[in-house]
Amino acid sequence: MSELFSYPADREESSAARVRALEGLLIEKGVLTGSTVDKVLGYFESEMTPLNGKKIVARAWVDPEFARLLAEDTPRAIAQLDLPDGMAGAEGEHIAAVLNEPGVHNLVICSLCSCFPWPVLGLPPYWYKDPVFRARAAREPRVVLAELGLPLDDDTEVRVWDSSGHSRWFVVPSRPEGTEGWSEEQLADLVTTESMIGVALAGPAA
Repeated sequence: MSELFSYPADREESSAARVRALEGLLIEKGVLTGSTVDKVLGYFESEMTPLNGKKIVARAWVDPEFARLLAEDTPRAIAQLDLPDGMAGAEGEHIAAVLNEPGVHNLVICSLCSCFPWPVLGLPPYWYKDPVFRARAAREPRVVLAELGLPLDDDTEVRVWDSSGHSRWFVVPSRPEGTEGWSEEQLADLVTTESMIGVALAGPAA
């Protein structure tokens, strides 16, 4: 990803400097306290992570009824699992899942900005927010997927889902072959953030 959608080497430092300046101004104005930002970031780093998405996908792989409900009413399905509080909170208000199936591959983008289901996938990666990726994935998704190492057969339908403030999509990738009898914990290890966005397949080599 980083080679195809590269950023300046100092992007972390420059972004951090802007964040510190904005945080200092908001603290000075009394909008927030010095610990507010750290508390929020800590929550998303420890609770709202891709581990939640991995558990959801693994359950869908072993439970057809759960998978059906996940496609029909994603928040209701997620509420059945023992996941952290706040799954329907910030950036999770309108989560919706789409399931890969034989002959159909799903890809999630945000053509306007970087809408992302944080409670399920964690914070969005840099490349997901890249204007080139967003534009090209909407215009020529099959080509972009091939460039990212995921060539699809010509008869495979590619469906592109555009996340927004009204719908934050994630993909339930196809279950890898040869995993019959695996536990949910074992299956969850095969799921990656990339596979839940749709730019990779689930599995050890994803």
